[in-house]
Amino acid sequence: MTTIVYTDGACSGNPGPGGWAWAINREHCASGASPDTTNQRMELTAAFEAVKANPGLLEIVSDSTYVVNCFRDGWWKGWLKRGWKNSKREPVANRDIWEPFIEAVRARDDVTFRWVKGHSGHPMNDLVDELAVEAGHRGSGIVLVP
Repeated sequence: MTTIVYTDGACSGNPGPGGWAWAINREHCASGASPDTTNQRMELTAAFEAVKANPGLLEIVSDSTYVVNCFRDGWWKGWLKRGWKNSKREPVANRDIWEPFIEAVRARDDVTFRWVKGHSGHPMNDLVDELAVEAGHRGSGIVLVP
């Protein structure tokens, strides 16, 4: 059975203080914060933390095309072939997060990614958005994992 995990990142200013969150439901979720970050870094962190915290078949649902397209469209394969250069032959942004995240997903071989439109009234996407924004404002996160 596949576990569906929703993820989101938020940032007040870009860069600025930010937060990330993942949730399976209101009782099984986590969030965290960074004092000086970007929205993209928080989106990545949310998905990476979800992968690390949830064993077994996993579907990551994110409103970040940056996260979803990397895996769904195989961007990471080109990055590895080109020595961590993007299609413009420039260094891949956020490599310090991408590299261990991609390694973790490849090692497991049981994680898929799906995009959901953000701020569209989807209850779980709204929940992780709320948790990420709250973590960023508070400067700290929560862990609710029974």
